[in-house]
Amino acid sequence: METVTPNPTKIATKWALIYVLVSIVITYTFQFLDIDQNSGAKWIGYLPFIAFCFLAQKEYKEQLGGFITFGQAFNPGFRYALFGGLLLGVFVFIYLGYLSPEMLVKGMEQQESQMAEKGMSQEQIDKAIEMGKKLGPMLGGVFTALSTLIFGCIVSLVGAAILKKERTAYDFPDDTQPTEPTV
Repeated sequence: METVTPNPTKIATKWALIYVLVSIVITYTFQFLDIDQNSGAKWIGYLPFIAFCFLAQKEYKEQLGGFITFGQAFNPGFRYALFGGLLLGVFVFIYLGYLSPEMLVKGMEQQESQMAEKGMSQEQIDKAIEMGKKLGPMLGGVFTALSTLIFGCIVSLVGAAILKKERTAYDFPDDTQPTEPTV
């Protein structure tokens, strides 16, 4: 009988897809309820990310039989952050560029008032706004992908430290349990 090694990529991909779907729902909920993106409610989006990262690591640990090293626990968390970041970055690009470009305009208006408060000239503000309109969706997607990966690495490290449970000399794999208690 051959043993099947669990696949951390498969687990991470599953949880990344779930996370992106939840993020899309949260994004549109914020848009339809007209919740300011700079309010404290923006932190709600981090909770599913953290939870799903831990769930990916926990599922991998369970598939390994309940024992996992720090590196093995970090692996699915990192992959989850990578896949989730890439998929979410693609969504943000499509969202800002095609699905809801008015959200980009709304963000640009907020930036314009902040730049005016900093004392920038109207020419500088106009130049920055024009560049933001051209590159906004792409930069939003890239920034989302990179920041999700970085944040995911931190969460994965914490999750790996919490979930780590290495096999000791007294822990036997399920198929090699001794039959006599004296052995």
